[in-house]
Amino acid sequence: MPFTGFDLTGKRALVCGGGRGLGFEIAKALAEAGGLVTINTKTEQSGRAAVAAIGQGSASAPGDIADPAAIERLFEALGSLDILVNAVGVRDRRPLDAFTLTEIEAHLRTNLVAAFDMSRRAAALMAHRGGGRIIHIASIAGPIARSGDAAYTMAKAGMVGLIHALAAELGPAGITVNGIAPGYFATESNAAMKADPATQDWLTKRASLGRWGKPSEIAGAAVFLASPAASYVTGTVIAVDGGYLSHF
Repeated sequence: MPFTGFDLTGKRALVCGGGRGLGFEIAKALAEAGGLVTINTKTEQSGRAAVAAIGQGSASAPGDIADPAAIERLFEALGSLDILVNAVGVRDRRPLDAFTLTEIEAHLRTNLVAAFDMSRRAAALMAHRGGGRIIHIASIAGPIARSGDAAYTMAKAGMVGLIHALAAELGPAGITVNGIAPGYFATESNAAMKADPATQDWLTKRASLGRWGKPSEIAGAAVFLASPAASYVTGTVIAVDGGYLSHF
């Protein structure tokens, strides 16, 4: 018999931040694996565009996850859920003394507090179905850091702690919780960096594969973690970084 461990036929998935970049590629791959994918985006227009590009098996649910009321409405409308992918993230590269505390709190709300809120709401829905999968998009900017990026690094390091804590708490309910830590991907938001020769030179020397990741190359890890093939994997973060973390 053929191996069917990656089959997601009939599984209900929510991909937050699925309108573009890595989130879009994950939503597309889950739909292609048979999942019924709801794509959350900040605006209705971006959600419609993502659904038009993915086609069958996808639907749009706009709402800003930085708003707790929007998260509540989103999960109430779902009804049931098997897979949550949180691919929302904002980056604000500034020195420490350039931030106000209000700005830091807003940054953490989008990058970390919303992940906590979505996870507990997803877990409540998944428990009724006997289990599920929660996947958070972390970053290599969590285990390692660079100057001028403290807010994002703090949030992503906190996300790894959240993944561990949720895996411990939700395991008895049959819910696995894992993360994916992307490295340098050639997404729309990284277009300026990709065009910079100095960054390209740095990446050639610093990453084992010596190149930018294609956005589609994130999809395999996401489908794996969402699928029956990963039924005994929880509390881990898979680095999809071309060898960046392991190379010096």
